[in-house]
Amino acid sequence: MQTDAPHSDARTVQEYIDETPYWADGTPSRDVPMTGMQWRIWTLASAGKFFEGLVVFMTGVALPLIVQEFQLDAMSKGMVGAVPLVGILIGATALGGLADHFGRKTMFIMEMILFAICLTLLVFSPNYEYLLAALFGVGLSLGCDYPTAHMIISESIPSSNRGRLVLGAFGFQAIGALAGTGVGYLILMDVPDISAWRWMYATAVIPAVVVVLARFSITDSAPWLASVGKMKEARQETSRLLRREPPYPSEIHLAAPQTHTNKNDFTNSYGRLFTAQFRRATILASVPWFLQDLSTYGIGIFTPTILAKAVGGSHEHAHNLATLIHQDMVAAKGAAFIDILLLVGIIGAVLLADRLGRIRLQVFGFIGCAAGLFIATLSLDAHGEMQTFLLFAGFMLFSLMTNLGPNAMTYLIAGEVFPTAIRGKGAGVAASAAKIGAALTAFLFPVLLADLGTKTILYILMGTSFLGAATTWLYRIETTGINLDTLEYGDRQDCS
Repeated sequence: MQTDAPHSDARTVQEYIDETPYWADGTPSRDVPMTGMQWRIWTLASAGKFFEGLVVFMTGVALPLIVQEFQLDAMSKGMVGAVPLVGILIGATALGGLADHFGRKTMFIMEMILFAICLTLLVFSPNYEYLLAALFGVGLSLGCDYPTAHMIISESIPSSNRGRLVLGAFGFQAIGALAGTGVGYLILMDVPDISAWRWMYATAVIPAVVVVLARFSITDSAPWLASVGKMKEARQETSRLLRREPPYPSEIHLAAPQTHTNKNDFTNSYGRLFTAQFRRATILASVPWFLQDLSTYGIGIFTPTILAKAVGGSHEHAHNLATLIHQDMVAAKGAAFIDILLLVGIIGAVLLADRLGRIRLQVFGFIGCAAGLFIATLSLDAHGEMQTFLLFAGFMLFSLMTNLGPNAMTYLIAGEVFPTAIRGKGAGVAASAAKIGAALTAFLFPVLLADLGTKTILYILMGTSFLGAATTWLYRIETTGINLDTLEYGDRQDCS
């Protein structure tokens, strides 16, 4: 293949990445070919999302055993679900924002080291307090991964493929969720003991170490290096990123960004996100994600509990360990079946995000989530097989629509609507806002479930879904297929 652009012309990193080749007879290529390094980056970023889904949704299966071992009340049980989400909340901003200072690759490696260490400590937790500390550390690492993984992908791949590839990596969260409930069920079968929850978490330790080592081999973000004035390093990393056979481009001649600021400049602080120039982007990235996580994490973590109460013949207090494990296995099977729809939803998002656009899918998905929750509420007044059908139909529709729409699109949008210099901070703040919703839900869900009842909770979550759809449309910024370096901000930006 050849390209029609003179390789001696100075271009930005993204323009080099976006360059579309054509065959010798002049026929244009439909897609920009990905290099081996680009695929390696994508794979290692996908691994982080897999671990998130694995650990968070495995907690739903492990929770009854943890409650039994440490004799937890409803409030303490809520803390187990909420603490890792609080860690994600803090990690997304405090650690994810450091990617704007130290670079994407550095934080990409450090977050996985932290994950592996804290996961190991979690397996050997001797008491409740130690358990919470380890879960908090796991959450910190996963929080850092939210902005960092998105940026390490989106700043290294063609703009035309960005939606599909970022969401493809994000889809491993759904695969992890399915694996988490599946692994939990298999371990309960093989180790029908109160300690089975420790073995569940232990399954992820060695894979995490492997991912840590592999992340040392990737390139850093050349757009970030250029944004802080490190043009020599940016040129070297661009050359490594685009290395292919036959070699092209043979030389890299980078054009300096129109503006670049020192990474320590006050203008790149968090306060800049709330100025008139970027306030719209911050609201769009943060508020719908907050509203979406209220329902996604509440339903996701406690699906086994709800299913056990509704159709599993659950007792409020299991008579013995065998009964507890049986109830946990019944609920895990039901949750795993529902989690399959998370995967189907993300596949739909991957296929449609670059065709229909982020905003349309997010609005449609929010409305679909509300419909699923409404169907689930109908099951609470039904009996027998109809109750089971409506409950599963409602949760399945919710799982499908949340990953087709808001669960996928909020993640994608948050990493696209901010400029390179503050992208880590912007995406981190958005993820933290989301995890405020997730942590509140996880912490309060057991208490509210007992005090208000399942129906009231589901009606409240329906309302937040409709509010998410309205906010998305009101503050819409469409980023589908555009070079992020050309995105305008403030009152003049195109929000159609």
